[in-house]
Amino acid sequence: MRVPFIKMHGLGNDFVVLDARAVDIPQISKGIAARIADRREGIGCDQVIILEPSDNADFRMRIFNADGSEVEACGNASRAVALLHGSPAKVETAGGDIALEPANGGATVDMGKPNFDWDAIPLAYAMDTAAMPVGWDDLEHPMAVNVGNPHVVFFVENADAVELGRIGPNIETDPLFPERINVNVASLASPDHLKLHVWERGAGLTRACGTGACAAAVAAIRRGLVQSPVTVTLPGGDLTIAWDQGGSIRMTGPATEAFRGEFDWNDYS
Repeated sequence: MRVPFIKMHGLGNDFVVLDARAVDIPQISKGIAARIADRREGIGCDQVIILEPSDNADFRMRIFNADGSEVEACGNASRAVALLHGSPAKVETAGGDIALEPANGGATVDMGKPNFDWDAIPLAYAMDTAAMPVGWDDLEHPMAVNVGNPHVVFFVENADAVELGRIGPNIETDPLFPERINVNVASLASPDHLKLHVWERGAGLTRACGTGACAAAVAAIRRGLVQSPVTVTLPGGDLTIAWDQGGSIRMTGPATEAFRGEFDWNDYS
Protein backbone atom coordinates (compact mmCIF):
# COMPACT_ATOMS: atom_id res chain seq x y z
CA MET A 1 0.00 0.00 0.00
CA ARG A 2 1.45 3.37 -1.07
CA VAL A 3 0.99 6.11 1.54
CA PRO A 4 1.62 9.83 0.83
CA PHE A 5 3.49 11.95 3.37
CA ILE A 6 4.52 15.56 3.87
CA LYS A 7 7.91 16.36 5.43
CA MET A 8 7.74 19.59 7.47
CA HIS A 9 9.67 21.34 10.20
CA GLY A 10 9.36 24.12 12.75
CA LEU A 11 12.76 25.73 13.43
CA GLY A 12 14.48 22.45 12.51
CA ASN A 13 12.24 20.23 14.66
CA ASP A 14 11.07 17.97 11.82
CA PHE A 15 8.00 15.84 11.16
CA VAL A 16 6.58 13.26 8.81
CA VAL A 17 2.90 14.18 8.46
CA LEU A 18 0.41 11.50 7.39
CA ASP A 19 -3.01 12.90 6.51
CA ALA A 20 -5.58 10.21 7.28
CA ARG A 21 -8.34 12.70 6.51
CA ALA A 22 -7.52 12.38 2.83
CA VAL A 23 -6.56 8.70 2.46
CA ASP A 24 -7.10 5.54 4.48
CA ILE A 25 -4.02 4.68 6.55
CA PRO A 26 -3.63 1.39 8.44
CA GLN A 27 -3.43 1.42 12.23
CA ILE A 28 -0.02 2.75 13.25
CA SER A 29 1.97 1.06 16.02
CA LYS A 30 4.93 2.14 18.13
CA GLY A 31 7.23 0.00 15.97
CA ILE A 32 5.97 1.41 12.68
CA ALA A 33 6.28 5.01 13.93
CA ALA A 34 9.85 4.37 15.11
CA ARG A 35 10.83 2.79 11.78
CA ILE A 36 9.38 5.72 9.81
CA ALA A 37 11.27 8.15 12.07
CA ASP A 38 14.61 6.31 11.74
CA ARG A 39 17.07 8.65 10.00
CA ARG A 40 19.19 5.89 8.47
CA GLU A 41 16.64 3.30 7.37
CA GLY A 42 13.38 5.27 7.36
CA ILE A 43 12.18 8.68 6.18
CA GLY A 44 13.67 10.34 9.25
CA CYS A 45 12.10 12.80 11.69
CA ASP A 46 11.74 13.85 15.31
CA GLN A 47 7.99 13.11 15.31
CA VAL A 48 5.46 11.28 13.14
CA ILE A 49 2.19 13.23 12.96
CA ILE A 50 -1.14 11.61 12.07
CA LEU A 51 -4.12 13.81 11.12
CA GLU A 52 -7.49 12.12 11.57
CA PRO A 53 -11.18 13.08 11.49
CA SER A 54 -12.66 14.20 14.81
CA ASP A 55 -16.22 14.29 16.13
CA ASN A 56 -15.46 17.21 18.48
CA ALA A 57 -13.04 19.40 16.51
CA ASP A 58 -12.06 20.21 12.93
CA PHE A 59 -9.65 17.28 13.06
CA ARG A 60 -7.49 15.25 15.44
CA MET A 61 -3.69 15.31 15.63
CA ARG A 62 -1.77 12.30 16.99
CA ILE A 63 1.95 12.63 17.79
CA PHE A 64 4.56 9.87 17.92
CA ASN A 65 8.13 10.60 19.03
CA ALA A 66 11.14 9.12 17.28
CA ASP A 67 11.20 6.17 19.68
CA GLY A 68 7.60 5.36 18.72
CA SER A 69 5.99 6.55 21.96
CA GLU A 70 2.72 8.43 21.53
CA VAL A 71 2.67 11.80 23.32
CA GLU A 72 0.10 14.44 24.09
CA ALA A 73 1.28 17.65 22.45
CA CYS A 74 3.83 19.19 20.09
CA GLY A 75 3.95 22.95 19.63
CA ASN A 76 6.16 23.01 16.55
CA ALA A 77 4.07 20.34 14.84
CA SER A 78 0.95 22.35 15.64
CA ARG A 79 2.35 25.30 13.67
CA ALA A 80 3.32 23.01 10.80
CA VAL A 81 -0.16 21.50 10.73
CA ALA A 82 -1.69 25.01 10.78
CA LEU A 83 0.38 25.90 7.72
CA LEU A 84 -0.70 22.69 6.01
CA HIS A 85 -4.39 23.16 6.89
CA GLY A 86 -4.33 26.75 5.67
CA SER A 87 -7.14 28.20 7.79
CA PRO A 88 -8.03 28.61 11.48
CA ALA A 89 -8.96 25.34 13.14
CA LYS A 90 -9.82 23.71 16.43
CA VAL A 91 -7.70 20.57 16.83
CA GLU A 92 -8.18 17.63 19.17
CA THR A 93 -5.00 16.28 20.79
CA ALA A 94 -4.36 13.84 23.60
CA GLY A 95 -3.30 16.84 25.71
CA GLY A 96 -6.54 18.75 25.08
CA ASP A 97 -8.01 20.90 22.33
CA ILE A 98 -5.86 23.62 20.78
CA ALA A 99 -6.64 26.42 18.32
CA LEU A 100 -4.52 27.09 15.22
CA GLU A 101 -4.30 30.27 13.18
CA PRO A 102 -1.89 30.28 10.20
CA ALA A 103 -0.13 33.57 9.46
CA ASN A 104 2.99 34.89 7.72
CA GLY A 105 4.64 31.57 6.88
CA GLY A 106 3.87 30.10 10.28
CA ALA A 107 1.12 30.21 12.86
CA THR A 108 -0.14 31.33 16.22
CA VAL A 109 -1.31 28.46 18.40
CA ASP A 110 -3.52 28.75 21.47
CA MET A 111 -1.98 25.98 23.58
CA GLY A 112 -4.54 26.19 26.40
CA LYS A 113 -3.88 26.87 30.09
CA PRO A 114 -0.79 25.53 31.86
CA ASN A 115 -1.30 23.19 34.81
CA PHE A 116 1.01 23.32 37.83
CA ASP A 117 -0.65 20.63 39.98
CA TRP A 118 1.82 17.90 40.95
CA ASP A 119 -0.56 15.10 39.93
CA ALA A 120 -1.21 16.72 36.54
CA ILE A 121 2.49 16.80 35.60
CA PRO A 122 2.43 13.96 36.82
CA LEU A 123 4.93 13.47 39.66
CA ALA A 124 5.29 10.30 41.70
CA TYR A 125 4.38 12.13 44.91
CA ALA A 126 3.20 15.54 46.06
CA MET A 127 5.59 18.51 46.17
CA ASP A 128 5.75 22.21 45.41
CA THR A 129 6.03 22.42 41.60
CA ALA A 130 7.07 26.10 41.67
CA ALA A 131 10.49 25.26 43.13
CA MET A 132 10.85 21.49 43.37
CA PRO A 133 13.14 20.36 46.24
CA VAL A 134 15.16 18.10 43.93
CA GLY A 135 18.32 18.29 41.84
CA TRP A 136 20.58 16.44 39.44
CA ASP A 137 24.26 17.46 39.45
CA ASP A 138 24.25 21.28 39.36
CA LEU A 139 20.66 21.50 38.12
CA GLU A 140 18.43 22.22 41.10
CA HIS A 141 14.97 23.48 42.11
CA PRO A 142 13.21 23.31 38.74
CA MET A 143 9.62 24.35 38.10
CA ALA A 144 7.28 21.67 36.77
CA VAL A 145 4.40 22.50 34.44
CA ASN A 146 2.12 20.61 32.09
CA VAL A 147 1.48 22.54 28.86
CA GLY A 148 -0.27 19.66 27.12
CA ASN A 149 2.75 17.49 27.94
CA PRO A 150 5.00 17.46 31.04
CA HIS A 151 8.07 19.68 31.49
CA VAL A 152 10.61 20.65 34.11
CA VAL A 153 12.42 23.96 33.65
CA PHE A 154 15.80 24.77 35.22
CA PHE A 155 17.04 28.37 35.23
CA VAL A 156 20.83 28.59 34.91
CA GLU A 157 23.48 31.23 34.33
CA ASN A 158 24.37 29.94 30.86
CA ALA A 159 22.12 27.43 29.12
CA ASP A 160 24.83 26.72 26.52
CA ALA A 161 27.20 25.44 29.20
CA VAL A 162 24.90 22.67 30.49
CA GLU A 163 25.74 19.16 29.25
CA LEU A 164 22.10 18.42 28.55
CA GLY A 165 22.90 15.50 26.27
CA ARG A 166 24.51 13.76 29.25
CA ILE A 167 22.16 14.65 32.09
CA GLY A 168 18.90 14.92 30.13
CA PRO A 169 18.30 11.14 29.84
CA ASN A 170 18.79 10.68 33.60
CA ILE A 171 16.19 13.32 34.43
CA GLU A 172 13.77 12.16 31.72
CA THR A 173 13.65 8.63 33.14
CA ASP A 174 13.90 9.42 36.86
CA PRO A 175 11.24 7.52 38.89
CA LEU A 176 9.95 10.89 40.08
CA PHE A 177 8.32 11.18 36.62
CA PRO A 178 6.10 8.14 36.00
CA GLU A 179 5.33 9.25 32.42
CA ARG A 180 8.88 10.55 31.83
CA ILE A 181 9.55 14.27 31.44
CA ASN A 182 10.79 16.90 28.97
CA VAL A 183 13.85 18.68 30.35
CA ASN A 184 14.50 22.40 29.75
CA VAL A 185 17.47 24.57 30.73
CA ALA A 186 16.93 28.30 30.30
CA SER A 187 19.00 31.40 30.89
CA LEU A 188 17.86 35.01 31.02
CA ALA A 189 19.01 37.17 28.10
CA SER A 190 16.89 40.25 28.92
CA PRO A 191 13.62 41.10 30.70
CA ASP A 192 11.65 39.70 27.73
CA HIS A 193 14.10 37.19 26.26
CA LEU A 194 15.15 33.64 27.21
CA LYS A 195 17.75 31.29 25.76
CA LEU A 196 16.65 27.65 25.90
CA HIS A 197 17.90 24.10 25.30
CA VAL A 198 15.57 21.11 25.49
CA TRP A 199 15.99 17.38 26.02
CA GLU A 200 12.75 15.99 24.64
CA ARG A 201 11.43 12.72 26.03
CA GLY A 202 11.52 10.04 23.38
CA ALA A 203 13.45 12.25 20.95
CA GLY A 204 16.56 13.58 22.74
CA LEU A 205 18.26 16.90 22.10
CA THR A 206 16.19 18.93 19.68
CA ARG A 207 16.81 22.08 17.66
CA ALA A 208 13.46 23.42 18.82
CA CYS A 209 10.61 22.42 21.12
CA GLY A 210 7.43 24.49 21.00
CA THR A 211 5.95 23.14 24.23
CA GLY A 212 9.37 23.57 25.86
CA ALA A 213 9.39 27.23 24.85
CA CYS A 214 5.89 27.59 26.32
CA ALA A 215 6.92 25.86 29.55
CA ALA A 216 10.08 27.95 29.95
CA ALA A 217 8.29 31.23 29.27
CA VAL A 218 5.45 30.40 31.66
CA ALA A 219 7.91 29.35 34.37
CA ALA A 220 9.97 32.52 33.93
CA ILE A 221 6.86 34.76 34.01
CA ARG A 222 5.58 32.96 37.10
CA ARG A 223 8.93 33.49 38.86
CA GLY A 224 8.97 37.17 37.89
CA LEU A 225 12.07 36.86 35.70
CA VAL A 226 10.49 38.12 32.46
CA GLN A 227 7.41 39.92 31.18
CA SER A 228 5.01 38.69 28.50
CA PRO A 229 5.39 38.42 25.55
CA VAL A 230 8.67 36.54 25.73
CA THR A 231 11.10 35.79 22.90
CA VAL A 232 12.52 32.29 23.38
CA THR A 233 15.69 31.55 21.42
CA LEU A 234 16.35 27.88 20.70
CA PRO A 235 19.19 26.43 18.57
CA GLY A 236 16.81 26.43 15.56
CA GLY A 237 15.53 29.99 15.99
CA ASP A 238 13.05 32.16 17.88
CA LEU A 239 9.49 31.70 19.14
CA THR A 240 7.27 34.30 20.77
CA ILE A 241 5.26 33.18 23.81
CA ALA A 242 2.50 35.29 25.36
CA TRP A 243 0.86 34.36 28.66
CA ASP A 244 -1.14 36.23 31.28
CA GLN A 245 -1.41 34.32 34.55
CA GLY A 246 -4.69 32.43 34.64
CA GLY A 247 -5.03 32.52 30.85
CA SER A 248 -4.07 30.46 27.83
CA ILE A 249 -0.60 30.31 26.31
CA ARG A 250 -0.21 31.74 22.79
CA MET A 251 2.80 30.62 20.78
CA THR A 252 3.81 32.30 17.51
CA GLY A 253 6.52 31.19 15.10
CA PRO A 254 7.43 29.87 11.65
CA ALA A 255 6.84 26.51 9.99
CA THR A 256 8.06 25.11 6.69
CA GLU A 257 7.06 22.40 4.25
CA ALA A 258 10.24 20.67 3.03
CA PHE A 259 8.97 18.11 0.50
CA ARG A 260 6.32 15.51 -0.30
CA GLY A 261 6.62 11.86 -1.19
CA GLU A 262 5.12 8.43 -0.67
CA PHE A 263 6.26 5.11 0.76
CA ASP A 264 5.12 1.50 0.87
CA TRP A 265 3.46 0.83 4.24
CA ASN A 266 4.62 -2.79 4.14
CA ASP A 267 8.25 -1.61 4.21
CA TYR A 268 7.68 -0.36 7.78
CA SER A 269 5.13 -2.82 9.15
